[in-house]
Amino acid sequence: MTHPILPILDLEQFINGDEHSKAQFVDTLRIATHDVGFFYLKGFGLDDEATRQLFDSVRSFFALPAAEKQALHMVNSPHFRGYTSEGTEITRGEKDWREQIDIGAERSILPSDEIPWKRLQGPNQWPASLPALREHVQQLQTTLTTAGLALLRALALVLGQSEQHFTEAFSDAPVQHVKLIRYPGRSTNEPNQGVGAHKDSGCLTFVLQSDKAGLQVYHQEKWIDVAPIPGTVVINLGEVLELLTDGYLRATLHRVVSPAEQEDRLSIAFFLSPRLDTALPPLTLPPELAAKARGVEQDPQNVLVPHTGQNLLKGRLRSHPDVAQRHYADVLS
Repeated sequence: MTHPILPILDLEQFINGDEHSKAQFVDTLRIATHDVGFFYLKGFGLDDEATRQLFDSVRSFFALPAAEKQALHMVNSPHFRGYTSEGTEITRGEKDWREQIDIGAERSILPSDEIPWKRLQGPNQWPASLPALREHVQQLQTTLTTAGLALLRALALVLGQSEQHFTEAFSDAPVQHVKLIRYPGRSTNEPNQGVGAHKDSGCLTFVLQSDKAGLQVYHQEKWIDVAPIPGTVVINLGEVLELLTDGYLRATLHRVVSPAEQEDRLSIAFFLSPRLDTALPPLTLPPELAAKARGVEQDPQNVLVPHTGQNLLKGRLRSHPDVAQRHYADVLS
């Protein structure tokens, strides 16, 4: 069951509803994104069968021999694409106990022109033995991008802007980043950090969960379980939206705790951000909203910047020190 502070919104109400239905959706979205920054969404375009096939492909990937997964190791990629094993990614200085493969939009390499964040764009590393995985992930990217663009239109209305306010920044080549994740079980005498407490660095995050809980959000000084609900995806806001609205919208701390020993948990995260070259200016909020803006929660370990490429690169370098050392030694120096 959903926690009472996390509503379930239906995107179809905004896309296909009449003006009254759209207004109701926007009002509910305003409460959810201002108060907690997390909510459930249905009507996002992926039916139960497509979701099942997607998770079947994800399960098949993690069942591959270790050598086949390691051949796709992220350290091979200056674009931060590929596989990482348990304990390889770092959150707030501690090891995350999950294995995953990071996949972006399949695009050609950009000429770097001495600009480090341009290296983020480039090809993925795909397992040759699982062609269905590529098909299912690319379908997911397309589906959730469509849903995300609709949600951004609604968020623009939440913020008192024109419905198309964010359209240009997400046109042509938005950042479409997928993480396919497996959290192995851990014993009670081991650390339970599946992934440590953090905020996401982009604009919108979609999380598809399998059948086990583990995702938690920090609200009103306590951790709240965000249990999986069939037919929904979990949405949370990224740091960019907090920065643009002076904290009226909240990017909320969240974490994942490891499942019990002898179990595991699958999750799929999709991160939608503006084009890499985009620097979004702060919004001018209507006075009634500006009066409720709480200011940006500045973290000295994670200084927020409005430029998409710079902000994303900052997070990648911190989370993947092995990739940073191999491909970004010039930046680190």
